[in-house]
Amino acid sequence: MAFDIEMIKAVYAKYPERVAAARKVVGKPLTLAEKILYTHLWDGKATVAHERGNSYVDFAPDRVAMQDATAQMALLQFMQAGKAKVAVPSTAHADHLIQARMGADKDLQDGINKNNEVFNFLSSVCDKYGIGFWKPGSGIIHQVVLENYAFPGGMMIGTDSHTVNAGGLGMVAIGVGGADAVDVMAGMAWELKFPKLIGVKLTGKLNGWTAPKDVILKVAEILTVKGGTGAIVEYFGEGALSMSCTGKGTICNMGAEIGATTSTFGYDDSMRRYLSATGRADVVELADKVAEHLTGDAEVYANPAQYFDQVIEIDLNTLMPHLNGPFTPDLATEVGKMNAKATAKGWPLDVEWGLIGSCTNSSYEDLSRAASIAKQAVEKGLETKAQFGINPGSEQVRFTAERDGLLKPFEDLDATIFTNACGPCIGQWARYSDPKNAPKNSIVHSFNRNFAKRADGNPNTHAFVASPEMVAAIAISGRLDFNPITDTLTNKAGEQVKLEPPTGLELPPSGFGVEDNGYQAPAEDGSGIEVVVNPDSKRLQLLTPFTPWNGNNITGAKLLIKAKGKCTTDHISMAGPWLQYRGHLDNISENCLIGAVNAFGGATNEVVNQLTGSKGEVPATARAYKAAGVPSIVVGDHNYGEGSSREHAAMEPRHLGVYAVIVKSFARIHETNLKKQGMLGLTFANEADYDKIREDDTFNFTDLSAFAPGKQLTLEVVHADGSKENIMLNHTYNAQQIEWYRAGSALNLIKSEAAANA
Repeated sequence: MAFDIEMIKAVYAKYPERVAAARKVVGKPLTLAEKILYTHLWDGKATVAHERGNSYVDFAPDRVAMQDATAQMALLQFMQAGKAKVAVPSTAHADHLIQARMGADKDLQDGINKNNEVFNFLSSVCDKYGIGFWKPGSGIIHQVVLENYAFPGGMMIGTDSHTVNAGGLGMVAIGVGGADAVDVMAGMAWELKFPKLIGVKLTGKLNGWTAPKDVILKVAEILTVKGGTGAIVEYFGEGALSMSCTGKGTICNMGAEIGATTSTFGYDDSMRRYLSATGRADVVELADKVAEHLTGDAEVYANPAQYFDQVIEIDLNTLMPHLNGPFTPDLATEVGKMNAKATAKGWPLDVEWGLIGSCTNSSYEDLSRAASIAKQAVEKGLETKAQFGINPGSEQVRFTAERDGLLKPFEDLDATIFTNACGPCIGQWARYSDPKNAPKNSIVHSFNRNFAKRADGNPNTHAFVASPEMVAAIAISGRLDFNPITDTLTNKAGEQVKLEPPTGLELPPSGFGVEDNGYQAPAEDGSGIEVVVNPDSKRLQLLTPFTPWNGNNITGAKLLIKAKGKCTTDHISMAGPWLQYRGHLDNISENCLIGAVNAFGGATNEVVNQLTGSKGEVPATARAYKAAGVPSIVVGDHNYGEGSSREHAAMEPRHLGVYAVIVKSFARIHETNLKKQGMLGLTFANEADYDKIREDDTFNFTDLSAFAPGKQLTLEVVHADGSKENIMLNHTYNAQQIEWYRAGSALNLIKSEAAANA
């Protein structure tokens, strides 16, 4: 039986009535995304049509999922909310803190030894508040969710941007910050700006070397890293129906890299097969009764341009395998065109590593298709030129793959089987002793994100994203420009051999197996469980509420940094070795904005302290301003905060005395996180005003008392020569969000309301 089956029954029971109400108020056929959104309104049945891209709407998600790095801060916040138990089914997953170094057995034990304090904290908090806990080694959160919790037509939120993986099972699954998770776990409405809708029509059928991964690699090329911002991407068409459930998950997963709110597919036979194979035939039985509501209306898919804000069409018959990168996931190159591009741009053609797995490509099907290529290499006498690394998605996948012989071809090629955890994908890969001074090199992986320093901390590692089977082929050849469709390889006997297209199995013929899936159920009654945090801990720190707004204008503010170009959440709050401090706000704040490029001089982690005139590191300078009672601001470029759901990227500047972040444009999750933490997240009304900001300016907000929805704010910029100019700033705060700001944070408001109602 599936987890939380009674909750799923309740969701499906209200579907017919709520879809009918939505169709009535919208006045036209509905997309799948609209059906899910309207059936999850906090207020129940729809009474008004919400404006895409404009209306702020309260929703009631069905569940919450948290990975260990983000769960620490989410649960530290939840502990302040005054609740005895979570209001919706929730889980935490130990997957990010395990470093990839030697291989699964040793790395897992090392990870447990090094992070035992954090894992014990998460385990006890989960036990106390009714949260399911997936122990270290159990698997990567998004694969575990797909195998156990995702269900067609459901809505969930998760404290990781790749929560969207669950769209492969027909959910609307959205990555959020921990403060959003607290709202839902505390039994409150969750707010989201009603998304725009992008339809992707898939025609034809995948064949040969082309894989589901290539669909999202192509979509990323078309939409770029910010083209999906504020939108749900809905896939449909014959091509979608012909694809496996886990293939759909792969596509949805990397939709985070185009900034999309989420991505999803309609309920179909592939989902039925996957649900049944993973022990959830009871969900299939329930879903089948409301199947017409778990996909978009036929009229929508017949005439998509009338119902979506944007439509993309991709012919799977002609789609070629792609490699995306380096340094950005939207720079796409067809395999046959890599030589010319790489040569022109100076990308190393020799490939040192091929990495397969991660939350996006770690299914049984993925491993089976990649294994078919590895098996060919062994049989045809090929010697691999690059090293292999494999990250299975879950203990269930790993156990089944080993049982069925899928790991052996990789082991025959001396591959390293890493822990069922995130490892290299999240910057937890101990590849170099001194990554900052490591050599220029190329790697290929089936992960989703390839920003500089992402995998191994080396700024000179050129990471390219491809399907697992393409990763295998390129790793065997050792060449970035290898095209398995046309090229041959020389084997140990000196013969020219050619790799045949991959083959694989959608699901294990003998079913999934596992001895211990790593799940810990919470205590029935957690009231007697005490959660202890050592006040001297370097890893965990109880939170002190942020200070409410004092009702006055912010004056005399100094510029902390003017970030130039790409400034992702990795730039604002790095992962890698910093993951160990995710539960300790003060300690992790030492990485605040150290990766951002200073527009003045082009250096990272070097800014001028306006109080002393000397140069220093960003966190130290912020602390100096805070100690002196001087507010500071951060200025940024386009798509500021792109990347993950990492709320530390909002909490750290707040903790260090930054009052406002002013940018050309925001990534969705980061803008929300700033709002939740009681900060001003603002955009230039005229983007060109970014260029007016000087290193030694002083800033005054002149009209904060009139802060209101839809009303611009005025920033007075005082230059060092005494001249002044006013810059107009836009914002997207609604009345509720302005109350967050006034209270000092959304959590402060939750606490005050809970106290008032006690």
